[in-house]
Amino acid sequence: MSRSLAVIAGVAAGGLALVIIGLFFLWFYIFKSRALSSKTSETGSSDPSTLVEWNRGGRMSSTGCGPSGDQQSLRQFTLQELELAAKNFNESNYVGKGTFGLVYKGLLLDGTLVAIKRRLGYPMQEFVEEVRSLSKIWHRNLVTLIGYCQEGGCQVLVYEYMPNGSISSHLYDTRRDPTVRLEFKQRLSIAIGAAKGLSHLHSLVPPVIHKGFKTSNVLVDENFVAKVADTGMVKLLQKIEDGDPFQTSESNVFSDPEIPNLEELREAGDVYSFGVFLLELVIGREVAQLISHESAGSLAQWVEVHMSLNDFIDQRLAGSFTSGGMKRLIRLILQCLDLSGRRRPKMEFITSELDQILETEMTLTIVMGDGTAIVTLGSQLFTSS
Repeated sequence: MSRSLAVIAGVAAGGLALVIIGLFFLWFYIFKSRALSSKTSETGSSDPSTLVEWNRGGRMSSTGCGPSGDQQSLRQFTLQELELAAKNFNESNYVGKGTFGLVYKGLLLDGTLVAIKRRLGYPMQEFVEEVRSLSKIWHRNLVTLIGYCQEGGCQVLVYEYMPNGSISSHLYDTRRDPTVRLEFKQRLSIAIGAAKGLSHLHSLVPPVIHKGFKTSNVLVDENFVAKVADTGMVKLLQKIEDGDPFQTSESNVFSDPEIPNLEELREAGDVYSFGVFLLELVIGREVAQLISHESAGSLAQWVEVHMSLNDFIDQRLAGSFTSGGMKRLIRLILQCLDLSGRRRPKMEFITSELDQILETEMTLTIVMGDGTAIVTLGSQLFTSS
């Protein structure tokens, strides 16, 4: 009898334990589901960048670098939200003036840092349609478009925030500490990131032409990973305003001399602009300040004439590159600046070439150490070639 009671008690205890375990797992599942729902709501996210990529489901990018998005992932902000994020567009949040308008740093309620670009403009359906189209483009080396706003006589674009700003400010901003420099391998890495961004745009069907690529449009994040900004900005501005939005000396230098009309620009036009960007990475100065507007069409010839001079290469690069790597990079620059668009390389080739130059530089500096077999003067670099 006692043995039977013991068996019954044991079975009952085991059953009770199973019920308790089951209830625990049920509670855990409900708790996690509620937490996930809360984090991915429109007002907040524990990981905004991951959320953006996850929501951008749909077709994959042609490079396999991640989802490229759909229209539902684009957020329509209210002006009140953005005013709160940018402290009523206070001067302390002002970053600078860009192609689209004034740029402010903002902090959304979910803790996401954003760049808010604002300009005067009345509500236009063309603006919304073009912004929705741009939001479908995603790549890790393109600045992500998060949302937009059309209120209060303003048109606003909201992008991910890039804490280290434009690479141009690190190349030729005299207000920065002169001892801070980007050594050769860092500049190559930045060039590779920008090249991958443009290469992705050109690989889309139909290809997307940037049309406004320049050094100031290459932004770097907290890890100095390069991302191309203002994708599709030229086309957007052409749709919502009259005239050519790019009539500045800086953009003229970056413009393809073979096809001055922006409407007719193809991939080769972006390649030319990228060549000017590479040149500025080498010389550490603004090309627009070195040559006249009339000679912009023969920039490759200008490089050939000046590259043997001692002050051609940025002096801050001294001791950080090999002569072989620099020669190979300058040859690539000359190919990009070829007056004939048909003879210019594709962005895919440029990316591969830059990768190989960086790989060689890394290998040589590991084997020999930094400062070994380094040539710093242009007159020494090209005398034996």
